[in-house]
Amino acid sequence: MTFVLGLTGSIGMGKSTTAQMFADLGCAVWDADAAVHRLYAPGGAAVRPIAAEFPDAIEDGGVSRAALKRIIAADETALARIETIVHPLVAADRRTFLARTETDIAVLDIPLLFENGYDAAMDATVCVTAPSDIQRARVLERRTMSEAQLDAIIAKQMPDAEKRARATWIITTDTLEHARTQVQAVVDAIRKDATHA
Repeated sequence: MTFVLGLTGSIGMGKSTTAQMFADLGCAVWDADAAVHRLYAPGGAAVRPIAAEFPDAIEDGGVSRAALKRIIAADETALARIETIVHPLVAADRRTFLARTETDIAVLDIPLLFENGYDAAMDATVCVTAPSDIQRARVLERRTMSEAQLDAIIAKQMPDAEKRARATWIITTDTLEHARTQVQAVVDAIRKDATHA
């Protein structure tokens, strides 16, 4: 029986790095953002339904995220319409992943785990966190957004404190070694419980 662990955390908290640490310990990892990229790629399951609803979003046979951003900015109903198309496809991708998983632990990396109520379907949850100064420095180092854009994203996300309060485990990613030790402890706890079940 596979133990399903939901992994979440706000922007710049080190979620992708933490997900890789779980993978390094033999866990199967499913990434919601990667699933969306697959669905948007040429031939992906989201291309045809999005093309029917938003023809301008298609470039080179796939869904352009940049074009979708422009459409969402221009039409306040667009985001909800896109989500109606994409969320069921992402859920189907996740179900397929779980059905094929043979490892003892499956980690589902879902940015909006709590916001969309997906935590209810998990056996347990992990929230990845870091001090706000480290969070800001990480995101701004990427040079892909301004401080104002980062502030806008953080304002839209569930507060880090609320995510931490709702999570089964909290992993603080202030250093790689500290994060790795905590990931190991979570995996050990799950595997120990499984042997006593």
